[in-house]
Amino acid sequence: MNNVLAIAHKELKGYFASPVAYVVIGFSAILFGWFFINLLYFFDRASMQAGAGFGGPQSVNVNEMLISPLFLNVSVILLFTLPLITMRTYAEEKRSGTIELLLTSPLTDLQIVTGKFLGGLVLYAAMLAVTVVHIGFLFAFGNPEWRPVATGYLGLLLMGGCFLSLGLFVSSLTRNQIVAGMVTFAVFLLFWVINWIATFTGPTMQNVLNYLSITEHLNDFARGVIDTKHLVYYVSFIAFSLFLTVRAVDSERWRG
Repeated sequence: MNNVLAIAHKELKGYFASPVAYVVIGFSAILFGWFFINLLYFFDRASMQAGAGFGGPQSVNVNEMLISPLFLNVSVILLFTLPLITMRTYAEEKRSGTIELLLTSPLTDLQIVTGKFLGGLVLYAAMLAVTVVHIGFLFAFGNPEWRPVATGYLGLLLMGGCFLSLGLFVSSLTRNQIVAGMVTFAVFLLFWVINWIATFTGPTMQNVLNYLSITEHLNDFARGVIDTKHLVYYVSFIAFSLFLTVRAVDSERWRG
């Protein structure tokens, strides 16, 4: 466990020693704030219309009309920010030649991969922590339910874990950061839009594509529902991606 934490600490130092961490956190905070302001404006207009008698007060719910759509829009932010976190994890090690030192150290492949994943996950958690300020504003001046907020953040953390683990695998296949970043973005986008194709397929394939869609599993979390099938999907996705990364690192060790 100490070896894993040491790798994670090394990764975090690398993120904050370069502009990566500040760009990721700053860019995500700006986009989240933009989504928040627009949804808040929409919710305010809906509240005024309900107060005037159009639809009645019961039709206005801050969780359903503001917080849930806000969490779903965060998946758009992840498409652009998480490739910046993962593209350098292995590609930069290979380019600079430090991968040989890492692979000859008394560490197992699983410890290396887990440590790098944990370092990226901590940075991603810090990115999410910045957004708590906006949600806190709603609790200070409104009365939202806290359970959908908690489950929504859990869903975002699991979704981010899937993207990070997949990005680690892509980065382990190349020594070029730009290539790793672009391929990671393309793969992320594929899993983000795969359910769009489902409408043009048969019932069986439609169910398969909807299940593979990484955003479909976030909907229930944003509504405050924790379903076992969503947990199994996210955990299995992370475990399988990390397994592929371990295999890729092991093959690099043998080639070296």
